[in-house]
Amino acid sequence: MLTLDNKKKLKREILAYFLLIVGSALFAIGDVMFVNPYLMAPGGTYGLSNVFNTLWPWKISLYALCMDVPLLIIGTWILGPKFGVKTIVSTALIFVFTFILESWWGYNPVIHDGEIVNQAGASMVEIPHNGGWFAPDYFLNTVVAGIIYGLAIGLIFRSGATSGGSDIISMILHKYTKISLGTLVMIVDGIITLSTLIAFGDIRLPIYSVIIIFIEGKVIDLVVDGMKSYKTMFIITDNPEPVRDFIINNLKRGGTCITGSGLYKGNERKMVYVTLDRADMIKLRSVLYRIDPKAFVNIMESSEILGQGFRRLPQE
Repeated sequence: MLTLDNKKKLKREILAYFLLIVGSALFAIGDVMFVNPYLMAPGGTYGLSNVFNTLWPWKISLYALCMDVPLLIIGTWILGPKFGVKTIVSTALIFVFTFILESWWGYNPVIHDGEIVNQAGASMVEIPHNGGWFAPDYFLNTVVAGIIYGLAIGLIFRSGATSGGSDIISMILHKYTKISLGTLVMIVDGIITLSTLIAFGDIRLPIYSVIIIFIEGKVIDLVVDGMKSYKTMFIITDNPEPVRDFIINNLKRGGTCITGSGLYKGNERKMVYVTLDRADMIKLRSVLYRIDPKAFVNIMESSEILGQGFRRLPQE
């Protein structure tokens, strides 16, 4: 008989693997139907596989598999078992979905040369074409690809998996250098992105690939952190009680009052630490001048807030 805690844990695992499956399927759709046909490579092993697929025709999924499996093995050997079961499952699912899609769909773009038709199906504009739904549009295709990639990787992250692939190269380099992991990820993905310029000689391709990466990052943040934006305020004031009353009674939020001393004169000061959504932050900021015109305020963007009153702490 399952206990209540076990039932909740089972539901979370089922949801995690559902998100993993959907995210992996979306990744394959974005790569095969939007990124590869326009010869773009927005980082990762699949970006490099797109370049190889165009230069030396072989399935994208097989190129990626030939890179992902050795990287997982080498990464586990050098870094230890950091990747977990879900990352391995994600790697396998993306391979399967990509293999199926490129075998069934091929490498035909969704947004490409085609007839523009009316609702009755009659051709309105004739464009040299191979058949399709839209006239060719690099920018529209880039935006759609970035959104799909962002949704895909965001869902994979939400499931508790990581993207693996070329990120493992960055993690290995990070171990033996003093360069930050974020910088190394940008360098590795940047080299992969620039490979399109070297391979195809078209300056547009790395530029559009970078736009995909930018849009992808923003969508990942929305998927992982949600739409709500939080601000953390540090308010140093000689009059903390009215600030406390406004936060508790008007905003119905909590916070922390910290006692410190100024560096210049060493006088004791009070600092109110509080995290609010954007609307409440604006309300508090608007009354601070009336409460204490000499208050010092530092407002910071908070990417993730966990705990009572916000998102719950993740369970292992």
